[in-house]
Amino acid sequence: MKPECTILVASAGRRVELIQCFRESAAALGIGARVIAVDLAPARSAACQVADLALPVPRCDHPDYVPALLGICAEHGVDLVVPTIDPELAVLSRHAGDFRAGGTWVSVSGPATVDMARDKLRTARLLAELGLPVPRSAPVAEVLRAPQDWTWPVLVKPRSGSSSIGIRVVPSPDQLGGLEHDDDRLVQELLRGEEYTVNLFFDRAGRLRCAIPHRRLEVRGGEVAKGITMRHPELERIAWRLGAALEGARGALCFQAIVDQAGTPMVFEINARFGGGYPLAQRAGARFTQWLLEEASGRPLSAGNDWEGGLLMLRYDQAVFRAGSTER
Repeated sequence: MKPECTILVASAGRRVELIQCFRESAAALGIGARVIAVDLAPARSAACQVADLALPVPRCDHPDYVPALLGICAEHGVDLVVPTIDPELAVLSRHAGDFRAGGTWVSVSGPATVDMARDKLRTARLLAELGLPVPRSAPVAEVLRAPQDWTWPVLVKPRSGSSSIGIRVVPSPDQLGGLEHDDDRLVQELLRGEEYTVNLFFDRAGRLRCAIPHRRLEVRGGEVAKGITMRHPELERIAWRLGAALEGARGALCFQAIVDQAGTPMVFEINARFGGGYPLAQRAGARFTQWLLEEASGRPLSAGNDWEGGLLMLRYDQAVFRAGSTER
């Protein structure tokens, strides 16, 4: 068993809490943890300031991105790479074998799951095929062929968007004009009710080991600002059915759902990465970062579904200060 693990947090950005979770988990296991944070502009990343080492890398869509990460992993003996944003998942998933060849595990699902989660229309179709509750979803052109078959208003969103960017409510068909040839947009039934996130942990064999829902009491910039863990039998049932169906799921994932006044959930999104509200799950006992470190260090995996319901998270802003900066 390794006495220390080196973790690389990719596209580190503002993920200070995630780094703190890894350090807390390492301390709980009694092992050392060295955190490397990489970002396009480390000097402007809060997470890079609290890491043990911060390094610049190209954009994740640049051809030099994977070679740069492979070089860092080889030079610094990285045990575990943790992606944090949707755009980097596909490229890291397809090159996961290259990292494993050098002794580094990338905590990312297989390409089939990553590609499905990145495309919200494919997500909706998969969920429907599994018999799971999902809002009605279709390309804009299909909706415009028979707008009378839809209940208005509807939601229009990017098929590959994140952080609630580009989502808008459209009250009538005439306001969809000009979007009929936009293949990156979809129309979705407008849901009303309470919003939930369900955080999922899959072990390296692809088995779902934990599903922990929390209600999103307040959201800011697409990320939960106030939330509470809740035992919700129907959402948990959906989680375990989904977990059995996802191909090559690994590490941390999450899905989002709206629960209406009758208590009926509708799943509208899957994220194949750590959700922004993950620290609430960690504090409630769903210690994904500890389980990833157990796998990376060769320790027995303690992952389970024992967690605390009714735990409230109230987030607030903190600042990281960096002296001597020349940034403008």
